[in-house]
Amino acid sequence: MTPPTDTPVPTRYPLKVQAIRSRGQQARLYVYFPLPLAAAIDLTAGELVEWELLDRGELHLVRRQSPAPRARRPASPR
Repeated sequence: MTPPTDTPVPTRYPLKVQAIRSRGQQARLYVYFPLPLAAAIDLTAGELVEWELLDRGELHLVRRQSPAPRARRPASPR
């Protein structure tokens, strides 16, 4: 049996970039944020975020203000 590690396992959410086209305007590109991922990091609607371009293949979403971490409940004794 292997001992548990504290290294996080990357979670991936594949998605497609969507184009919104309005008459007389250029197309706008949208990327949605999956609800399970938003819930995992306590992301809320209306929160200000920005993209950080690392290279042509990698973007980071950066929060301007991240909430304080929530305390985990201790496991209940059995």
